[in-house]
Amino acid sequence: MNIVVLCKQVPDTESKIKLLGDNSNYDQEGIKWVLNVYDEYAVEEALKTREAGKAAKVTVLGLGPKRCEEALRTALAMGADDAIHVEDPALDGADAFAVAKALAGALKGVDYGVILCGKVAVDDDMGAVPQMLAELLGIAQVTVVSKVEIEGDTVKAYRDVEGGAKEIVQAKMPVLLAATKGLNEPRYASLPGIMKAKRKPLVKKTAADVGSSAAENKTKVAGWSLPAARLAGKVFKEGELADRVAQVVKLLREEAKAL
Repeated sequence: MNIVVLCKQVPDTESKIKLLGDNSNYDQEGIKWVLNVYDEYAVEEALKTREAGKAAKVTVLGLGPKRCEEALRTALAMGADDAIHVEDPALDGADAFAVAKALAGALKGVDYGVILCGKVAVDDDMGAVPQMLAELLGIAQVTVVSKVEIEGDTVKAYRDVEGGAKEIVQAKMPVLLAATKGLNEPRYASLPGIMKAKRKPLVKKTAADVGSSAAENKTKVAGWSLPAARLAGKVFKEGELADRVAQVVKLLREEAKAL
């Protein structure tokens, strides 16, 4: 059994986001790009499964411009065996559906029993591609997975649900699992791993190869906006405590409309 891990390159959450002048997108100049943190959990789980003798190979798959190779090389340095990179300007601006269709096309002819990915990407926070991909492939899916058990061709996935409870879902392979925090602790890439990653196979595919492009989009982004700036807080130092409390209550009622 082989495992495919979906990897997305996203802006580091420490990056300062600025919008373009026409608010059509965010300014990518000076952004530090990293492997999506939830995809790191997926990579780690795939590697642990292979190390336990329950998988023969781990392939990472990503879509995006040339720079996305860095995220795939990170996964290879962690220990993945090979990579597939879908790179084509025709996919620039692809929405969740077009991306899912491209990933499905890239997986044609690829042998896998399990597809692992993060439950969501920290840039757009949509959490839509895993479900769409599973539907296009016609396979089972389990999202928000915090524990995985594999026996033969059966996968038992534990999901985090409301109130701290766990939901246990059992499925036959092939199956797609979307990882959440707590599934494991991702390893750091070692120096030997980084050196080996440079020599590991990385196959390139185009929009024509995978049968998708931004022309397949089902949605359109109307515009971008930053959150409203937070107003400066008010400090009440003067007067008796009871008077200050009354001032706070009055402002909460009349200005903040919180009461």
